[in-house]
Amino acid sequence: VQLQAYGGGLVQTGDSLRLSCIASGRTAGFAGMGWFRQAPGKDREFVAAVAWSGSSTYYADSVRSRFTISKDIAKNSMYLQMNNLKPEDTAVYYCAANLGAGASGYRTGYAYWGQGTQVTVSS
Repeated sequence: VQLQAYGGGLVQTGDSLRLSCIASGRTAGFAGMGWFRQAPGKDREFVAAVAWSGSSTYYADSVRSRFTISKDIAKNSMYLQMNNLKPEDTAVYYCAANLGAGASGYRTGYAYWGQGTQVTVSS
């Protein structure tokens, strides 16, 4: 399984970005996919997750009202619509997939990781 994340960039406070993650390989066993982010000098933290089957989603409190996670199973893809971006959202964003945890916020439950895409929000 390979995950490819893209869509990051340099934006200003209040702008929007849409991240995409495309999965290839044996995706039939996916239970959920998620987005995590890591800012310089900080641990990787959970952002949002979506169950691969059904409609369950889960968000970190810091992004709940601003970010929307979605998926397109036919395209083996996951998306993160990020609105009203803030400087504290600056980080490398990683997509990940798990085989049994569903829409989980636990990093250790994810078996596959993409390479990350940089999001920089200027003030």
